[in-house]
Amino acid sequence: MTMSFPEWVEPMAATLTQERFTGPEWIFERKFDGIRLLAFRQGADVRLFSRNRLPQNHPAIAEAIANLPLRDVILDGEVTWGKAGVVYHVFDLLWVDGRDVMLLPLDERRALLDTLALRSPLQRVALLTDPKPWERACREGWEGVIAKRRDSLYEHRRSPHWVKMKCEASQELVIGGFTDPQGGRVGLGALLLGYFENEDLVFAGKVGTGFDTKLLVELRSRLDALEIPKTPFTKAVGLPRIRAHWVRPEVVVQVAFIEWTVHGKLRHARFLNVRADKSAQEVVRETP
Repeated sequence: MTMSFPEWVEPMAATLTQERFTGPEWIFERKFDGIRLLAFRQGADVRLFSRNRLPQNHPAIAEAIANLPLRDVILDGEVTWGKAGVVYHVFDLLWVDGRDVMLLPLDERRALLDTLALRSPLQRVALLTDPKPWERACREGWEGVIAKRRDSLYEHRRSPHWVKMKCEASQELVIGGFTDPQGGRVGLGALLLGYFENEDLVFAGKVGTGFDTKLLVELRSRLDALEIPKTPFTKAVGLPRIRAHWVRPEVVVQVAFIEWTVHGKLRHARFLNVRADKSAQEVVRETP
């Protein structure tokens, strides 16, 4: 049965994760800092769209796709611009010669994509074989990596079967308070963190991930001994108003995070460890 060529396909999107993992069921690809591009070729007609279905104009890419020895095809990838000009980094194949392949596992779609003779400016996205690909990403200045389950079908949504690991910054910060745990959590909910700016303790946001149960209990015990009645933050916007406890700003921790927001808060912070080698008064906001 001949299937009707789709006018549009809602692109599969990756879910941001703060976890770092590998495993035989996952593949890893470089995350490019470009524009998502879906390419639809039917006969001689080539249409290019952004992820939100806005038409895109890339004559060199359209010509290279038109020259593929195929009747029809749908490609998914990312466009970047550099010294070598425009490049279409193709990472998935959704349709080929009258066949919808979106219900095939990713490994099978990749194998089909490998059979296409992609020529510049089309470029196949290579698999990363590094033991810790996210470390290479940050070392080489990439935006991050995408982890994809080998058995994942092409879903028209933001999926947990594709996850993005963005490169993180790291910063020492001082604990100025914490919130109570909720649900089945023990110890504490989140640490309220800050840094010194002259004599002020500036609120930098909170961190609630990266702990195990043992550490949560140990931290709560240590912070209970430092509790004070009023907030130590002297410059603060967005402090929690309920279930918050304040402590003397003495304990220094290391956190990883994606970036500082425009409001001076940590985005997607993750607890790394307690720093016993650093005095709280030494902790300032670090700049690149």
